[in-house]
Amino acid sequence: MLNDNRQQYVIQSNDPKGDEWFGKFFGAVVLFVLFLAVVRYVHESVMAWYRDTMIWLNAAATYVADFWPF
Repeated sequence: MLNDNRQQYVIQSNDPKGDEWFGKFFGAVVLFVLFLAVVRYVHESVMAWYRDTMIWLNAAATYVADFWPF
């Protein structure tokens, strides 16, 4: 008969704080990427607003200049 007693091995990390450090580092990287995404969104929004304002001011100045006799 076969002996059914098997040895079981437990793999244990030598540095249990290593996993905690990696988790904190990964979380910091994710937060930094989210921060950069927010900065990019705000920058694109401000630049679009600025561009649209300049177009509107140009159109308004052209419209007002049409009334001046030259």
